[in-house]
Amino acid sequence: MKFRYTRIIALIGFASSLMALRAYGQTADHESLDAVNKQLANPISSTWALFVQQNTYWLNKPERNVVNLQFQPVLPVALTDNWNLITRPVLQAMNSTPYVNESGNLHRVTGFGDTILATMLSPSPKLTGPWLLAAGPSFIFPTASNSQLGQNKWQMGPAGVFGYVSSKWIAGVFPQQWFSVGGPGPQTLSQMNVQYFFTYLPGGGWGLGTSPSLLVNWYANKSSNEITFPIGPQISKVIKIGSVPVKFAAAVQYMPVHPDAFGQKWNLQFAIIPVIPKLIEGNLFGD
Repeated sequence: MKFRYTRIIALIGFASSLMALRAYGQTADHESLDAVNKQLANPISSTWALFVQQNTYWLNKPERNVVNLQFQPVLPVALTDNWNLITRPVLQAMNSTPYVNESGNLHRVTGFGDTILATMLSPSPKLTGPWLLAAGPSFIFPTASNSQLGQNKWQMGPAGVFGYVSSKWIAGVFPQQWFSVGGPGPQTLSQMNVQYFFTYLPGGGWGLGTSPSLLVNWYANKSSNEITFPIGPQISKVIKIGSVPVKFAAAVQYMPVHPDAFGQKWNLQFAIIPVIPKLIEGNLFGD
């Protein structure tokens, strides 16, 4: 049953990508493949895109895996010539994860996960030049279809981006911190996600680098269970399907530091990222 569910979700994602490809016009034809790759590696770029990403995590104990399929539309809007509003929702379209029931037996549950929404203000390159700067609030909404697939808490906290862009590479960090502000149960949550990214562009639409996310659970029971620290390479390629730029990426990540129980040890990541048409052109305020 879970495999049928996974296939349905994958078909929905594929159909969504096809619709985006068909709807996209001719506006991106002049952009080079390297420029598109650089824009899609930039978390606060002005390009609209749909990230479809699958992660397969192999756990430390027990020896099981977690499969996670995410839809991440990136929808930046120009407020003025100098300021942009960056909106980055992350929809956990499919989570499949093991858990231990009340009898101590290992089971698996599959369904929707929590939703993350980051909204940041970012000065345009007219103000910052090659530097990447952004800040704003980030939220987690308890939208999981099963209590084992989410944290059952409303959460919020700060988010930001700091980085640098050159002609051949881009690098930076994208931290998000969340504190629980409501939801059932007495448990209080405080957690952080720090994505650190680097992409080198050798030409021809190729990209080589890394883009893992450091996880910190500040309220973990033991200090050895607080941090998940991944390392690993990523390779990407931008091609055009018709007139539409589409980025394909694959990454392998190893976690030398991870929690003892249910800790992530390996991750195999695949992504397809079509550029989608901007539904809001120009500035919202002023000319």
